Amino acid sequence: MQVSQDQPIDSEAPLQLLLFIDGRPTSRQQVQRIRSYLNELQAEYEFELQIIEVGQQPYLAEHFKLVATPALIKIRPEPRQTLAGSYIIAELKNWWPRWQAVLNADLKLQSGLRENTEENGRVSELKPSIRSVAISAEVLRLSDEVFRLQQEKEKLQEQLQFKDRVIAMLAHDLRNPLTAMAIAVDTLQSNYNLEKGVFDRLTPALAVHLFKQTRSQTKIIDRMITDLLQAGCTDEREFPIQPQKMELGKLCLEILEEVRDRYTAKSLEIKKDIPKDLPDVYADPERIRQVLINLLDNAIKYTPECGTITICGLHRTTQKVQFSIGDTGPGIPEEKRERIFEHRFRLERDEATVGYGIGLCLCQRIVQAHYGKIWVDSTPNGGAWFHFTLPVYPT
Repeated sequence: MQVSQDQPIDSEAPLQLLLFIDGRPTSRQQVQRIRSYLNELQAEYEFELQIIEVGQQPYLAEHFKLVATPALIKIRPEPRQTLAGSYIIAELKNWWPRWQAVLNADLKLQSGLRENTEENGRVSELKPSIRSVAISAEVLRLSDEVFRLQQEKEKLQEQLQFKDRVIAMLAHDLRNPLTAMAIAVDTLQSNYNLEKGVFDRLTPALAVHLFKQTRSQTKIIDRMITDLLQAGCTDEREFPIQPQKMELGKLCLEILEEVRDRYTAKSLEIKKDIPKDLPDVYADPERIRQVLINLLDNAIKYTPECGTITICGLHRTTQKVQFSIGDTGPGIPEEKRERIFEHRFRLERDEATVGYGIGLCLCQRIVQAHYGKIWVDSTPNGGAWFHFTLPVYPT
């Protein structure tokens, strides 16, 4: 008997065995008993035993579809046979004489084939061996590796296509705020009297409005670039936050004041239902600002003129606060409500609008980084409601 624990042996032995083991102490003890029993056998025919650590050669275990270890597999002579479980030695005692009988018949058959080969000059068919099994397992491993690499290639191609699309959309979307800002600056510049240090043909109120317009458009551009940079972060597992005690309702009111010009330009009604006793949350103020701005931007964008935007706060549980922003726009189709938060998903209605489909994805990542949840539903009369939860600040 020959025993190997390294590479599979290329053997011509009439009886070839594979013994699969794992790292458990009980498994190794059973293996020792099996080996001792095989050593005691005074076999009439030579046999070889290959010991295989499942953790080191998992593809061999997959090749034989093993469900338990230790397992003893007879490779040769055919047919293949597997003995597994706690009673391998008992099964081995039962099967060994039968294997010997098969070997006798197989040797006689091979002897006849050799004589026939010598007479007719033909090459006899090779029997499966441990080496051929190892080659098959390696082919299986390489096939899996090719499949994995193909998936990585497709993922990288998708990312490249998305980045090209985002760059094209960003170039398009930046034109609007840049144009508005340029008009405001040109108007201020052309009406400013350097000698007197005053605006000649502008009222103080209009000058203030133009300055506010410039500042507002600058913030829009800055927010678009920030969203783009954060969306380009490919590591979904790491999204850094710096949580602290914060008043969610107060932050929302501050943002509403910042975007007042946008919703008043469309004559939108803002309804607020934020309880005064809404508890503080434990969250990153800058990140949550991004969430609120994105959701309010969408609500303003999709609500028709003279429509309504509703903002609600709810002390949902002792651990969670729920915040909701609703509009009277076209709403979100039910079949699209899960996908709307995907990194590269845009509704068909959005193809011709400003934006590049990453704002809601960022909102989801931010909320999930706070161990919260974000979702969307619609009202029977139309419109979309976006809800998210954040943890209550512990008292």
